[in-house]
Amino acid sequence: MAGEVLVDALPYYDQGYDESGVREAALALVEEETRRYRPTKNYLEHLPAAAYNAFETETMKTEFERLQARLPMDMLSMKRYELPQPTAGRMNDVAAWMECVENSQAQLEHQALRIANLELMSQYGADSWKMYNDVLQKMVSSSQKQLVEIRKQIQDINWRRKGEQSEAGSKLKQLEESWVGLVSKNYEIERACVDLENEIEMLQQKKKQRAKQR
Repeated sequence: MAGEVLVDALPYYDQGYDESGVREAALALVEEETRRYRPTKNYLEHLPAAAYNAFETETMKTEFERLQARLPMDMLSMKRYELPQPTAGRMNDVAAWMECVENSQAQLEHQALRIANLELMSQYGADSWKMYNDVLQKMVSSSQKQLVEIRKQIQDINWRRKGEQSEAGSKLKQLEESWVGLVSKNYEIERACVDLENEIEMLQQKKKQRAKQR
């Protein structure tokens, strides 16, 4: 199968990973592979171009530009909350005083709305906050259950891997012992064959010598 990699290792069964020099040797192999690796394909070409400014508002763009230019932040303007009287040259101007009165009425209405909002918050804010906290608590509980389930799945996978690797390691050990036994037997057979060949050759030489003596 194309792209398939056979990992010749049984981490749960093999020994010697903690020996001196093993980690350094592994890191050296990784570094060598990384140095020889030269990517030739853009792995993101199937994805659409990233729209980094999709969620930026005009206010955010202005603020980003200010930060990029390292300009100080504008101070909070309190001008709309001021109640200035007409200028010295318009003290007798009725229209100027009407503007001041309208400004005062707008400020008064704004403060009245603030008071109304505070009263509503005082009356209903606690219940709304409790409901919000309940939703957050349910989300936390759901996430914790999901986390426990995922950890259990990981643990089950690790136990299954350990069992499979231990079983495979035992089988490999048996096969290795069997192979060593067969190699030893083959060596003994080959040695016996050589001894027999030498003995046969010696008998043939003795037979030839006897034939000559006759």
